[in-house]
Amino acid sequence: MSATTRIFDPTAPAGDLPQLARRTLDGLIGKTIGFIDNAKPNFNFLVEDLAAEFVKNHGVKALVTRRKRGASIPADDAMIREIAARCDIVITGSGD
Repeated sequence: MSATTRIFDPTAPAGDLPQLARRTLDGLIGKTIGFIDNAKPNFNFLVEDLAAEFVKNHGVKALVTRRKRGASIPADDAMIREIAARCDIVITGSGD
């Protein structure tokens, strides 16, 4: 009997995405932080705790949270463009 193994590559595709600049933040006061949820359980709890900490104790002005369709599926181009345009720093996360 023959078996088939299917391998998926979870890396983001190379395409027409904007060149993302490497930046150094002087601090978080007045900044917008983005979160990309990889759709694993419990990520929302991590984001809630981090968001509260950033706003209360570090002066973050806004938060943007987006959720991917699944952990092994790359964020789509529109999501990456939006979050890159709106956020000063982005945290991609994992739950479990």
